[in-house]
Amino acid sequence: MLENSSIERLIRPELVAFGGYAARKSPESLKGKVEIPPESIIKLDANENPYGCSPRVGPALAAYPDFNIYPDDGQARIRQLLERYSGVNASHIIAGSGSNQLIDLILRLFIRPGDEVINCVPTFGIYRFSTELCRGTLVEVPRDENFAVNVSAVKAAISKKTKIIFLVNPNSPTGTMIPRRDIVEILASGLPVLVDEAYYEFSGQTVAPLVSSYKNLMVLRTFSKWAGLAGLRVGYGLFPSKIADYLLKIKIPYNVNVAALVAVEESLKDTEYLMSNVQSILVERERLFTELKKIKWLKPFPSQANFILCSVLKGEAKELRQQLQDKGILVRYFDEPLLQNFIRISVGKPEHTDALIKALKEIEITL
Repeated sequence: MLENSSIERLIRPELVAFGGYAARKSPESLKGKVEIPPESIIKLDANENPYGCSPRVGPALAAYPDFNIYPDDGQARIRQLLERYSGVNASHIIAGSGSNQLIDLILRLFIRPGDEVINCVPTFGIYRFSTELCRGTLVEVPRDENFAVNVSAVKAAISKKTKIIFLVNPNSPTGTMIPRRDIVEILASGLPVLVDEAYYEFSGQTVAPLVSSYKNLMVLRTFSKWAGLAGLRVGYGLFPSKIADYLLKIKIPYNVNVAALVAVEESLKDTEYLMSNVQSILVERERLFTELKKIKWLKPFPSQANFILCSVLKGEAKELRQQLQDKGILVRYFDEPLLQNFIRISVGKPEHTDALIKALKEIEITL
């Protein structure tokens, strides 16, 4: 029988030091560590929708009779629904258990060990995570001081080993947009280009109509943000039809559970309600930005998503995150190349903004 030490020797060596992906804390994990109960914690660290999902979802789940039956592995129903919502033919659409799963599938489809992936940093950390898992090589192209993509630098980074280019629009965690003309210029390389539009409903800008015209364009969307379904993990992608066929073959069987499928259908019947919540978030985003600009030791950056990135000009972002957590407010902090001493604040309800600004003013006294 193998001992534990012998078993560890059989693990892929590149994964021994693998750092993983740092997901956000749940309020329940902070029970006893902060002075307020978990249900009173204001969670502004993961870009979740503070208004929740459509009120149609709960009753539909409660009434659903077939939880004992596997979902349709061919995704016929959800692809039809998403065709109507996205305006893109169902043959181009594949759903996943969150858009993260689709990122993993895309990299599995294209990347062999040593192949290169171009990533415009700083951006969503899952691209590094998934590239390293697939033993690809990440080629990082820095954004400029305003976090705009340098198209010339992206094109210059292309080599014979390049297999895919990642673009996030609006970008996470900066909230900045890539003009359509820049995306089209990068598409002209002929390489697969993935445009992650997780925050599309907040920006209103998309390249989805180009999917049928470009054989190398892939677009990702999610129901986590605008539709308040983060806990059910459902996203989708718009792909060249041949790529969609390959992804349908290599995905895990039954990868979108029936609860998520029910929730998507009810959400798409209630888009007016959900988009009214999106509009409330957009209004609050502007108010939050205005209030943050009044905090002299923070520098907020304009955002087209449901969050605002801030540079911490005095003190340390990590310590600020901790002080806010002690007051029952969770935010994300960054201390990495190109994001030294930054925090990111998700847009909540007006009362969440009020509590955050009050806490920041109290912290200001100690700086």
